[in-house]
Amino acid sequence: MTNQIRHSSFVIRHYNIHPTFGNAMYLPNFRYLISVFLLLQVMSCSDQQPASPPPNIIYILADDLGYGELGTYGQEKIETPHIDALAAGGMRFTQHYSGSPVCAPSRAVLLTGRHTGNAYIRGNNEWTERGDVWNFEAMLADSSLEGQWPLPDSIQTLAELLQDNGYRTALVGKWGLGAPGSEGAPNQQGFDFFFGYNCQRQAHSLSPTHLWQNDRRVMLQNELIPPHQGFPEGADPQDAAQYLRYKPRDYAPEVMHTAALDFIDKNSDQPFFMLYASPIPHVPLQAPDRWVKHYQQKFGPEKPYSGRSYFPNYTPRATYAAMISYLDEQVGELVAALKKQGVYENTLIIFTSDNGPTYAGGADTPFFDSANPFRTEYGWAKGFFHEGGIRVPMIASWPEKIQAGSESHHISVFYDVFPTLCDVAGITAPAGLDGISFLPTLLSRPNQASHSFLYWEFPSYKGQQAVRMGKWKGIRKNIFDGNLKLALYDLEKDIREENDIADQYPQIVVQIEDIMRREHAQAEVEQFRMTQLGDE
Repeated sequence: MTNQIRHSSFVIRHYNIHPTFGNAMYLPNFRYLISVFLLLQVMSCSDQQPASPPPNIIYILADDLGYGELGTYGQEKIETPHIDALAAGGMRFTQHYSGSPVCAPSRAVLLTGRHTGNAYIRGNNEWTERGDVWNFEAMLADSSLEGQWPLPDSIQTLAELLQDNGYRTALVGKWGLGAPGSEGAPNQQGFDFFFGYNCQRQAHSLSPTHLWQNDRRVMLQNELIPPHQGFPEGADPQDAAQYLRYKPRDYAPEVMHTAALDFIDKNSDQPFFMLYASPIPHVPLQAPDRWVKHYQQKFGPEKPYSGRSYFPNYTPRATYAAMISYLDEQVGELVAALKKQGVYENTLIIFTSDNGPTYAGGADTPFFDSANPFRTEYGWAKGFFHEGGIRVPMIASWPEKIQAGSESHHISVFYDVFPTLCDVAGITAPAGLDGISFLPTLLSRPNQASHSFLYWEFPSYKGQQAVRMGKWKGIRKNIFDGNLKLALYDLEKDIREENDIADQYPQIVVQIEDIMRREHAQAEVEQFRMTQLGDE
């Protein structure tokens, strides 16, 4: 149940006077000093002041943004001045990991603080038992076909905990953890306000027919065009006019961004938590004209994308870069809104991505070296446990709390965010989380605890497991094909994971295999089970 009670705490100013009497000449003033002391105590009782309010928290989650796609992480082709400025004023993390190599499980890990070995949501489950869920005409007619397998109400989310402790909570953007009307819908999982895509499949178009505001549809002025289609047969791919039908009238990221700014404007008088889950730069390739034209001039002529999956695009590289620069522009506007409301100094902003860069929909991520310094191509980025698939950029900004221009090599992961934000908000984290708070790192304090290992599993792309243990990285692929052989990499010497040295370090292999065996629990959802790991 939504808790909208605003909690306030107060402190009393204590005036402690400790007169020192070096000799008897001060004794005549003793009564005067006692009188002053009592007067100040009375004044303090009548002059109660509220404590500094808990900080606001904005967690910006990009979608499929690679480790190397921001200027502050070495990107040279795409312009991201606002995000780079956020890093210059805060802390840049170099060894932060997502919860999974794809959307829904990564977000579930973030919100529940549990790694995918014991999390409820471990993959993208489209809940096909309901009917033809990939039929966009059917979904438009019947909203019960939207959405993914629901996160159960029995699991406490980060949003619920913050909500119960006086935070006004909002989700703006993409959800994917529970269909409309289910127990997994955003308003049932701790969010007072939701505006965006409930369904990940709907987010395969940035010009959808509708978005959701809480539990009702908001219709947009866009034609229904199912996302997965090829270029019109017989049309000339060099004719720019052929691509106009894929141009949004209402661009969903812009519509959602307006809702986010409105939320800040209306809730700046109380602590708030906003999960800003942008669908950018997840394909399809759609972006504002002004940014597309900017990069068309910058990159020059290029080969059109024919639309073998997702929408066709006349200048795919220019449009992909335009999407990221538009997201960067939105980050700048969020910061400006906080400053306008006078709450910027008391707001923690975290910017990151849910997984590594994609390989689909015309996104030429090798051209941008999107996972740099890691490998970017299929099999090494999104969908896989190599560094390009799960190591993501993370920037944290909190004026006067986080040292400007700082950098951290602390190894952290999405399931650390839950306990960290509990510490930030002054809330006791629940038992049973897999994460460790990295607040000491944010505040440059010396008492930072660290993980002895990180663990992931993924029951898709033929089944995978991974462990990061210090400099060692162990990966299992093709589990569903019966392969349990471990590949081992030394990340200090082989950051691109090109040299499997498992045969040279059998004892390390045994340690990692033991972690994989210990950390895997049978999934509650049958679709996420792996019989090769002993699941029934």
